[in-house]
Amino acid sequence: MPEGAVPRRPSATPGAQQACDTVTVALRHGLETVDILRLRRACGSALQGTAGATVSFLVPAGTAEGWRLPGTSCTPGAAVLPPTDPRWLVPPAGANGAPAATDPWILRSVLCEAACTLTAGGLGPF
Repeated sequence: MPEGAVPRRPSATPGAQQACDTVTVALRHGLETVDILRLRRACGSALQGTAGATVSFLVPAGTAEGWRLPGTSCTPGAAVLPPTDPRWLVPPAGANGAPAATDPWILRSVLCEAACTLTAGGLGPF
């Protein structure tokens, strides 16, 4: 898939608990993205990286196969921490503390919007 291509929508089985992939971005970019996603009520589970320099968004399994967006990385699998872990920016809210995945199409769009907002405010590139 060419660079900048939109990821394919992973198939989902209704009612089945899915594994997740992880999209990671720089902290400032991630925090702006979380704010926009929350305003749109489209933010799944997100957490701050161990060193505090990144934000990771959980997306449906299979997203990593087609994810290409400069300034981000998408890796298969996700470290699912206990819901009480303080690194969660948006903690799991599903049944039994299961994480909620962010739609990769919406996430990609909002990541681009957040980058534009930060750059216009003199805070990018990151």
